[in-house]
Amino acid sequence: MSGDLLLHACCAPCSIFPSAFLRGKGRDFTLYFFNPNIQPYREFKRRLAALREFAAAGGIKLAVDKSYPLEDFLVCALREPIIRCHYCYKLRMRKTAEFAANNGYGAFSATLLGSPYQRHDEIAGFARAAAAEFGVSFEYYDFRPGFCEGEKTSRACGMYRQSYCGCVFSERDRYEKKRKK
Repeated sequence: MSGDLLLHACCAPCSIFPSAFLRGKGRDFTLYFFNPNIQPYREFKRRLAALREFAAAGGIKLAVDKSYPLEDFLVCALREPIIRCHYCYKLRMRKTAEFAANNGYGAFSATLLGSPYQRHDEIAGFARAAAAEFGVSFEYYDFRPGFCEGEKTSRACGMYRQSYCGCVFSERDRYEKKRKK
């Protein structure tokens, strides 16, 4: 697989634009699902099922890590109470870089770089650190300009769409904000 790009995918809707963009560039890539941050487990399974459907429908290669170290994730996320997202980004970028290095991929990137709701520069920073640690290249892409296009396409296709980032903290924050309005 050397030379291929491993593209970390958080979910199907966020994979739409990056996949189309990379195909348009003639870039060979494989989507990679590793998301132990997604809670509850039923949500994890729904997002994985939607991503599998998206990949199959588009003829896109998909690698899946179904491990679900919930306790480890929660304990480590709680150790970073100011910005819990840091642990999540670090964990997923490290695991993606490690998988890329161990499976002959020349580089990796992430669909997380497409969301205007994520900490874009911090994700890229953690990805660059993981790339250096595992001796693989990080390909930076700013997928944010296609976010609305991906959202529109996912709605039109009737694709499963979640209403929060993934972890129990983001779920709480999402619904607390809604309730306060």
